[in-house]
Amino acid sequence: MENAQELIQRLNHSGKKLSKSHRRIAECIVSHYDKVVFMTASKLGEYVGVSESTVVRFAAALGYSGYPQLQKALQELIRHRLTASQRFEMTSDMDHAQVLNKVLKADIQNIRSTLDELDLSAFEKAIDRIIQARAIYVLGLRASAPIATFFAHYLKYIFNNVRVVTSGISDVFEQLSRIGEGDLLIGLSFPRYTARTIEAMEFAHSRGAALIAITDGPLSPLHSTADVCLMAKSDMASFVDSFAAPLSLINALIVALGQRRRQEVSEHFEELEKIWSTYDVYLAKSGD
Repeated sequence: MENAQELIQRLNHSGKKLSKSHRRIAECIVSHYDKVVFMTASKLGEYVGVSESTVVRFAAALGYSGYPQLQKALQELIRHRLTASQRFEMTSDMDHAQVLNKVLKADIQNIRSTLDELDLSAFEKAIDRIIQARAIYVLGLRASAPIATFFAHYLKYIFNNVRVVTSGISDVFEQLSRIGEGDLLIGLSFPRYTARTIEAMEFAHSRGAALIAITDGPLSPLHSTADVCLMAKSDMASFVDSFAAPLSLINALIVALGQRRRQEVSEHFEELEKIWSTYDVYLAKSGD
């Protein structure tokens, strides 16, 4: 974790000098970030040995409208640094009766925040890049692997040039060995980001391929690498990742792409229905 001065420089662009009590708060956040950033202002004040009002003034001194805004910024800074053990410990004292309510509400908030903050021009650029691509590679590792597979599954109904890149019997770079100019790599990664995903995107870039990132925010290492970045919130104060918003974003991409390729998709589904019927892929309709 960065030292207190670096943290203040990132949060405070006005260059205001901190008081002794404010610096104590900053140093405490840096030293015990995995516990502190999920505390209320009152609990943080008690932990540091200052009043709640001092914690609130600390947030104001950094240019935030209130402590919740500072807390959110701090969570963004350190969230991808937390180990699975640290993330699990943050919810160890959660009331069991409130788990369902809190988890579903967190997913709802992630979708709402994603909708409010989504860059529509980036969304349209992503659609154009996907349609124009010679070959489409969808990359997702570890926890992101299932959503990459889900995305590629539906893309294959729209395009015949889709390939999933994930951990398997062949290395990621072997799976990308033929990528080049005119091709597109869609990389998905959320905290904790996998180093191999970043390396794979850099490799694809070096081969002249276009890059789309689907990740959680501008602090993601994928953000600066990609030509187009689509951001979906994945906040979840636990060891499990929240993919409700990323999946909703992917669903929107699939629907938009289907509309742009309406005729081709319609004809493809007509052919697929014949195949599915012939080989009893799906349960037959029940009789009257």
